[in-house]
Amino acid sequence: MRRTGVRAPWWFLIPAVLAYGFVVVVPSLRGAGYAFTDWDGLNPEVAFVGLENFGRIFADTAARAAIGNTLLFAVAVTVLQNLIGLLLALGVHSKIKSRSVLTAVFFAPTIIAPLVVAYLWQYLLTPSGPANAALERVGLGGLRQDWLGNSDLALWSIVLVICWQFAGYSMVIFLAGLESVPTELLEAAEIDGVNRWQKFWHVVRPLLAPATTINLMLSLIGGFKLFDKILIMTNGGPGTATETLSTHIYKGAFQFGDFAYSIALALVLTVFIALASGIQFSLLRRGEQ
Repeated sequence: MRRTGVRAPWWFLIPAVLAYGFVVVVPSLRGAGYAFTDWDGLNPEVAFVGLENFGRIFADTAARAAIGNTLLFAVAVTVLQNLIGLLLALGVHSKIKSRSVLTAVFFAPTIIAPLVVAYLWQYLLTPSGPANAALERVGLGGLRQDWLGNSDLALWSIVLVICWQFAGYSMVIFLAGLESVPTELLEAAEIDGVNRWQKFWHVVRPLLAPATTINLMLSLIGGFKLFDKILIMTNGGPGTATETLSTHIYKGAFQFGDFAYSIALALVLTVFIALASGIQFSLLRRGEQ
């Protein structure tokens, strides 16, 4: 039988593809080419240096520290943000009267501008700031810390700030997944006498797989691209304790004028994001089946 449905001609895509190629693809490829040169951002004369800029990455201790911190940020944010978001979603999804209010409260930090959040928490976490003052008032003065000045705590302090802002975002996505779980399955599980943990692990968790895939992908990519909060709260310090590839690229390009080397670092970051997100997506999609 012949199909009677109307099919849009594929050439309708040509204007959009051409515009995308002109605005995104061509500039990106031309910019990536500078990673193999000695371009300083100003001199019109550019010399080809091959893989020299990429070789500098392995000799640059700050770049190696930035790569390690970037990976740690991505993993820590992905795990903690989604764990907190899932717990919040499970709590709000329960039969409590204030669920609508709690959902709004937990989601509210997500809509605050990242720069505002960074400046706010930078003030809260100063040695003489409200965080340490609160610990002093409740009799936990011994826990006072220089949260952003201690190289052992600065990275984790930023991770917690990011989770504070975006856990509500993950919560909303998990809530959408929980709403799609058939009540008949939950009732059947209760009749079979399973406890709460078994009901979650064997009934709810598999049906949350699509929401989990979305949340993990978004948080992983966001963890790799962290920039604004780190730049404002610690500027990559103390030392290189919170330096990431994004901040190292920014400093190299706009503070030291080493554009070609910074572009090489940006390509490394792009490869990290593409590989990590691709592997994660394929594994998670396989788990959904």
